[in-house]
Amino acid sequence: MAEFAESAVVRRASTRDATRAHAPAADAVGALMPLTDISALPWRALSGRASEPNGYYLPDWELAVNASARGRGGAAALCAWGDGAGLIGLLPVISMWRAYKIPLPALVSADPYGTLSTPTLDRDLAEDAAVSLMQQARRSGARALILRDVSLDGAAMNAFSNVLRRGGMQPRILQSHLRACLDAAGDADDLLRDALGAKKLKELRRQRNRLAEHGPVQFDVARAPRDVAAAVDIFLELEASGWKGKRGTALGQDAGDAAFIHRATSALAETGGCEIVTLRAGDTPVASAIVLRHLDRAFYFKLGVDERFAKFSPGVQLTLDLTRHLCADPAIGMVDSTANPGHPMIDPIWRGRLAIGDVLIPLRRRDPVVALIRAALILRKGLRGPARRLIHLVRKRQEKSS
Repeated sequence: MAEFAESAVVRRASTRDATRAHAPAADAVGALMPLTDISALPWRALSGRASEPNGYYLPDWELAVNASARGRGGAAALCAWGDGAGLIGLLPVISMWRAYKIPLPALVSADPYGTLSTPTLDRDLAEDAAVSLMQQARRSGARALILRDVSLDGAAMNAFSNVLRRGGMQPRILQSHLRACLDAAGDADDLLRDALGAKKLKELRRQRNRLAEHGPVQFDVARAPRDVAAAVDIFLELEASGWKGKRGTALGQDAGDAAFIHRATSALAETGGCEIVTLRAGDTPVASAIVLRHLDRAFYFKLGVDERFAKFSPGVQLTLDLTRHLCADPAIGMVDSTANPGHPMIDPIWRGRLAIGDVLIPLRRRDPVVALIRAALILRKGLRGPARRLIHLVRKRQEKSS
């Protein structure tokens, strides 16, 4: 029934509406201020007052992404300014055409090289900020705002929902999932025992003892800028040595990506927003991870391991040490894994769950073009599944014939 209702709404969108919808798709972002024109100083001040943490939209991270990360440059900015309060809201955006190759007038949260795009809103003026961001998007010619990978139960989404409700509208969840997180306020050993059980922990201790035969096992945390600069090179080398390197997706394999991660981690280390953790057996690094910090939350960005030590589970061993490290830090209340749902390594260890999703924010009441935008996204999602299965089948046949 829902599909028929959706189709009827789309058919009622006139040809004139559809034509007008196509025209401003490329211009909507061009009418906004480039992200590079936003001063980092008010952005940092806003981040300190944020209603909800998001390490991936900190200025030192997102400006580094925008400057050189592969395929992620050229973002624009939706900004909300308060009367005498300075910057009260910010969201980096790109056009719907660039995000999905769909020529319709919507703005989409920019990809921050991390799976979280929760807008930065002033905690005391969150709804005012949401109103201003929506008004600016509307003035640019957009008919909808699409928030990708946003925290569905967080303060920022609550602010947008309240604003929409007062205007007789509601957000539309396009997709949602649960991903692993860690309640860092608890005792680490109790959390790990409850998650993994005594038998699994015993096996991991056995593997760690075997790893120690290659040298004393040591967990190091790099926080100072100089230490972070050295540790990120170790991380990049480990990441490129594994399956990501074989696929060509490791950060260090692209000059722009490598420049981004060097710049971002060094800048964030200056303000305590980044640390790099490394597990060593003697002098040999066997696993390394980048962790971002914002307010009372940490974000587990990426992990690299030396696969020569795979039988000792170096990534799991590092994650156990990281769990103890973050649970012992009174400044951190929760850790977002930022991992895909059902991740085989992190899900069994961190048993907390965060609701994450893509949300469609209408900018006008009863706008038929919004229904067109939503239907186009549903159709795109429906086509991607069969296309991916076909590609997988072709690859399997190629592997068998080679």
